[in-house]
Amino acid sequence: QVQLVESGGGLVQPGGSLKLSCAASGFTLDYYSTAWFRQAPGKEREAVSFINPSDGTPYYTDSVKGRFTISRDNAKNMVYLQMNSLEYEDTAVYYCATARPGIRVGVRPRDWDYWGQGTQVTVSS
Repeated sequence: QVQLVESGGGLVQPGGSLKLSCAASGFTLDYYSTAWFRQAPGKEREAVSFINPSDGTPYYTDSVKGRFTISRDNAKNMVYLQMNSLEYEDTAVYYCATARPGIRVGVRPRDWDYWGQGTQVTVSS
């Protein structure tokens, strides 16, 4: 059974940093694309970053380029999102997602097969 569990969210001041973690179980991460999405109150879920192992070049939405970094540790079956220089607009619930090998992934939530339960990130002074 595929399961994704996020952790690492919390309250941080503007300009601060957080590192989100996503523990994957029930499958081997190696050939699965992985993503981080976020959803703020009243807004649609948006793709923050994703990486397709067959491509290797990560995608970042424009608003986080240069501030966020997605990474994976296949040996540990973990996915991470390092978030630096956090801004008020980064406040949202962050979700980890994955897609089966061979699936053409993109920024639409429906491109992704499995989701975690989410972790809250709040940027506030």
